[in-house]
Amino acid sequence: MAAAPDLYEEIVRLRRAGEAAALCTVILARGSTPGKETMKMLVRADGSTQGSVGGGCVEEDVRQMALEVIASDRAATKSFRLNQADVPESGLICGGQVTILAEPVVPPVLVLLGGGHVAAATARVAREADFRIWVADPREEHANAVAHPQADRCLAMDWAEAIQQLGKAQHHFLVIVTRGHRDDQEVLHQLWKAKVDPRYLGMIGSRAKKAQLDRMLEDLGVESEWLAGIKTPIGLDIGAKSSGEIAVSLVAELVRLRRLGRLEAEIPQMPETTG
Repeated sequence: MAAAPDLYEEIVRLRRAGEAAALCTVILARGSTPGKETMKMLVRADGSTQGSVGGGCVEEDVRQMALEVIASDRAATKSFRLNQADVPESGLICGGQVTILAEPVVPPVLVLLGGGHVAAATARVAREADFRIWVADPREEHANAVAHPQADRCLAMDWAEAIQQLGKAQHHFLVIVTRGHRDDQEVLHQLWKAKVDPRYLGMIGSRAKKAQLDRMLEDLGVESEWLAGIKTPIGLDIGAKSSGEIAVSLVAELVRLRRLGRLEAEIPQMPETTG
């Protein structure tokens, strides 16, 4: 049986693949605890783990904590008290306490489906916001390291093949910025057939354009419920016109979703008044 990969090698693999994970580390141990300081456990988005923070029921609690960290993309710290009831196999009498730090170790992946001017500007801005960046375009001259030096991956292949590289894309931000309506339709059709479930799916363009594409895709069997999940227009409404301005508005929208868990701004509540 092959040995399990080194934990840090597995983190590198996950980062290259854009697969979300959280690293859990024992940062404080007091009293009698099976987990000692600096022990680590890696938790992947599917719930599988590598390493250990001491075993027992606490490890399952830590795993759940890590999955919440993956979902929120924000680090968290939590303390757990241990006693004989918590970890019966440990023989603990007085018990102890461990404090765990869980931190995301794979930045979110921004997939730009189209490699033109808007994609290039977005890649530059998104890099400053700590996104990993993939650029896909069937035209090799628009999907290479020279055209997109900020990109971690360039997929110069047809749309169906490129989309197969994404898997379920559950922790990815997908943005469609192709050269025209025909490519937009093909990308959306392939995404639907691949059953991707990204954290964000947006398409550059107007609501009228999307309505037209919706009708065409519904004729191909795409469900209206799936089409309703596509964000068009993309970005925050700042009156953006140039590719650079569009990039700023788009990345700002993605940061809001990443950090606050929502796309739209909260509407402030008006104070109640009395007559």
